[in-house]
Amino acid sequence: MWKIVVGFVLFAALSMYVIISAGDKADMGGEKHSGDAVHAPEPAASGASAAAAVPAASAPASAASAQ
Repeated sequence: MWKIVVGFVLFAALSMYVIISAGDKADMGGEKHSGDAVHAPEPAASGASAAAAVPAASAPASAASAQ
């Protein structure tokens, strides 16, 4: 039983040390799902690969009927 208490005290002390040493830089807010979330922008596709990425089903009706 005493080993559990000693382990808890050591874990609590280590946790407090990490939180205090991080100061105001620690973000403990959890996951971000709003405008606050920072995401890397997707690389721009080149013209040829962008045209190949468009499936035929999404082509306009006038282009589909011309074939």
